[in-house]
Amino acid sequence: MKKSLLLTIATLAAGSSLFAGDTLVIKGSDTLGARFVPQLAEQFKAANPGVDFQIAAEGSSTGIAAIIDNTAQIGMASREVTATEVSTAKLKNVEFKPTIVAYDGISVIVNSANPVKNLTKKQVEQIFTGDIKDWSAVGGKPGPISIYTRNTSSGTYKDFQHMAMTKRDYATSSQKMAGNEQIAAEVGKNAAGIGYVGLAYKDAQGIKTLTVDSIEPKDETIRAKTYPYSRATYYYTNGDATGIVKQFIDFTVSDEGQKIARQVGFVPLK
Repeated sequence: MKKSLLLTIATLAAGSSLFAGDTLVIKGSDTLGARFVPQLAEQFKAANPGVDFQIAAEGSSTGIAAIIDNTAQIGMASREVTATEVSTAKLKNVEFKPTIVAYDGISVIVNSANPVKNLTKKQVEQIFTGDIKDWSAVGGKPGPISIYTRNTSSGTYKDFQHMAMTKRDYATSSQKMAGNEQIAAEVGKNAAGIGYVGLAYKDAQGIKTLTVDSIEPKDETIRAKTYPYSRATYYYTNGDATGIVKQFIDFTVSDEGQKIARQVGFVPLK
């Protein structure tokens, strides 16, 4: 089930692509939209009480599509736009303008009762593609591995497939979840479970984060990109942002905004 976070729903003119008043419509990544952007919006609205927000966190692809279709002023994404998306945008005279808003690492998680503490990059690939099906093959207790992934509209789904699986397909047995919180919850309940989440969700109850090639996802390894699943997260706009949209983007990358990034578990820009 898609997850939508609606802070304040402002009425948009029926059949129009124009946005009403000082309403910021932000769509896309669950990684950004479940916690980080709503908290930014609350702080921003406190200083700018005339501004309303509509935030829908349904996956990076939906945010990028919303910029192409002019149904959002900001598209949240945990991945870069694809060549196909750029070509589609050009047909509608849309030019993507990316802004990096924080750094993140995709954490490989298992149930806290699992004795496995580290996997090699090759083992991660083999597990998520289905080549390795039993925990005993990687030093765990004998038993089938349960794989949890994001759904196909997720930027994290595509990033992990690119970075960890050399673009191979996920195992047919993998179970697709709507968001990071759902993956963490399922792995926390399943002693045989494995999944991946953004840094902001790696400390959820009942799970633990594995090191990969003995490297832990943390500030230093993510900034240096020595952790293999390090990435940037983005806002996309159609061209250079102006007005209240630019003010919100500037707030996000400001010291105050980046303090919020730190508090919710991201690696700040500075």
